[in-house]
This record gives sequence, C-alpha cells and structure tokens, in this order.
Amino acid sequence: MVTHHRSKDLGVVLLSINATGEAICVDFFLRLDGSYGFEEYRRDVETGEGWFPIGFHSGRRFETLDQAKSDAMGSVAWLEAELPI
Repeated sequence: MVTHHRSKDLGVVLLSINATGEAICVDFFLRLDGSYGFEEYRRDVETGEGWFPIGFHSGRRFETLDQAKSDAMGSVAWLEAELPI
C-alpha cells in the first residue's frame, strides 16, 4: 500500500488532485484548528515507496478551502488544468 509521507498535524485530507500520469498530486486538508492548507507531493512509481512533499506549502493557513485552492493554483503550475472547481 502506498501512503503519503506527511506530518501528523496536517489534518484530514478533503481533496486530492493527481496530475496526468499520477506521479504528482496536491492534497487539500483541514487542520484540527479549523484552518485549511495544501501540499504538493510526488512519488517514484518505480520504487513504490510512497508520496513525498515537494512544494513545502503545508505551513500556509487559510480560512476557507476555496482560499487554499486559489493559492494553490497560483503556486502549483500544473494544478489549474487538473482542478475540478
């Protein structure tokens, strides 16, 4: 089973968007404090070792999921074409 390698305090993943090819993705999450955030991950398909953060966006905090999505679209080049808003 492939799992994300991420901090325990990121919260509950609400939405995960994979890029074409499914080697990179962005997760949107809700923290325990009620704030929202996102992180970009990649995986090495050949090794099956899981997902690793590459965007280092998880420290950003937003009041709404829509704010997190908007910021992510400006921060992750491929995301706008894949995001089902």
